[in-house]
Amino acid sequence: MSNNVFQRYSAYYDLLYHDKDYGHEVEYTASTLRGLDPQIRDILEFGSGTGRHGRLLAQEGFRVHGIDKSDAMLSVANAERSCEKTLRGSFEFQKGDVRTIRLQQLFDAVVSLFHVVSYQVSDSDVYSTFSNASRHLRPKGVFLFDVWHAAAVLAQRPVVRVKRAQHENLSLIRIAEPALDTKTCTVDVRYTIILKSADERATVFEERHKMRYFSAADIDHFAEKTGFEVLRSEEFLTQKVPSEGTWGVLYLLRKKS
Repeated sequence: MSNNVFQRYSAYYDLLYHDKDYGHEVEYTASTLRGLDPQIRDILEFGSGTGRHGRLLAQEGFRVHGIDKSDAMLSVANAERSCEKTLRGSFEFQKGDVRTIRLQQLFDAVVSLFHVVSYQVSDSDVYSTFSNASRHLRPKGVFLFDVWHAAAVLAQRPVVRVKRAQHENLSLIRIAEPALDTKTCTVDVRYTIILKSADERATVFEERHKMRYFSAADIDHFAEKTGFEVLRSEEFLTQKVPSEGTWGVLYLLRKKS
């Protein structure tokens, strides 16, 4: 992820999302990119996290360079290097801020999955992220990302949610308590993490993650300001037209020149 909010949370990130279908998400992403241009090969990944998406994209044959700001996330990604299967492409990663990093390389596509763009909560953060994506793209390159969808957030309203996960002798409970701010189009989520070991000893810690939701008009605005055209938007994974029941929307942008 892009902002430095994943602290102790990072150590349990993959456990919390053990049920997330990374394989399906990468198949969908690869199909979307190749459907637009079969020659797309070099990908810059904004918010590479623990490397799950990046490694799978590399298995699909892409050359992926990941960027993440969290030392803890990168530490997990580095620890997973020994578990890599033979890659048709490649996956490298480094520490950096997606808003400001400067690489001496251009890419065919910038990909940013799992709401990384929604972690850019101010207008200046969003503008900087879009501008930096454009800066690293070849002419007519594409920017693919997903965000929280304003219509769904406002219609359904975020509610308290509890998630449980288990791994060997460790059980985990995460309580998410959201606070909606319609003036700033953000949701401030307070996470309480409760860890229990086999001897029933409990450890409790908290983190706060602020997320921004976007309308299609918002994305049009930032795209226009940073030299992109919006090719299409759709419900993430299903390709359906976004609705008030759609929390995650994928946007596909093309650099104008």
